[in-house]
Amino acid sequence: MSEVFRIDANGVSIACRIDGEDSQGPWLVFSNSLVTDLTVWDKQVAALSRRFRILRYDQRGHGKTAAPEGAVRFPDLAADVLSLLDHFGIARCTYIGLSMGAPTGLQLYAGHPGRIERFVFSDGQAATAATGAGTWRERIEFARAKGMEAVADATVERWFSPEFIASGRAEPARRMMAAISMEGYAACAGALQDYDFAAGLPTISVPTLLIAGARDGAMPTTMRRMGEAIPGAEMTEIPDAGHIPNFEQPELFNHALIGFLDRNPV
Repeated sequence: MSEVFRIDANGVSIACRIDGEDSQGPWLVFSNSLVTDLTVWDKQVAALSRRFRILRYDQRGHGKTAAPEGAVRFPDLAADVLSLLDHFGIARCTYIGLSMGAPTGLQLYAGHPGRIERFVFSDGQAATAATGAGTWRERIEFARAKGMEAVADATVERWFSPEFIASGRAEPARRMMAAISMEGYAACAGALQDYDFAAGLPTISVPTLLIAGARDGAMPTTMRRMGEAIPGAEMTEIPDAGHIPNFEQPELFNHALIGFLDRNPV
């Protein structure tokens, strides 16, 4: 089964997709990063769709989800996920969040912990970095001045290794990034300027896996510290990968993800 839906909720039209051959399989919910859409998970869906039912969606202003009017904060992004869970009758799910998808999931858990049965966070953090507010303000200003093509070029340079870029394999990601709306980028980047869910990490009582690209700057260290605050959390690094290891090294990412799901059945 593979179906595309558009759900009107919380003042925005959310694009989402359902995949999975087992109509009784456990639910996996994938939440994408800034400047990506739901296709960033294609290789994971291909590996998992025989055993699981899979919901993935485009965050606000990304992919085919409508751009919001005005500012966006993580309560808004989490409310979108909750609306999708309710719409499709998903009582509990394994939540897999990439970058911006991580704080989205933490916000959801803070209000509705019973809806989550396992967590996977990839290259995301529990709180804005000390210099984050200024960094994101500068990036929003850059986007408004130069356009999304320039944002895509700069993001590819930050997120991927020179070897991966030279191979041409980063080009689909660059096109994905360039297609994101300016309004959606600015709104969601604004949410990243100021958030902090660190105090809630010790309250997480579900199996949790943290995955970081080994080449993603300080992110492996940041996520390792995050994992130390979550009871029983596992941590793995993906070699030769930057900020979106599920895209750059999908086989290694899938191996880590499937191993975690198998060790923690529901």
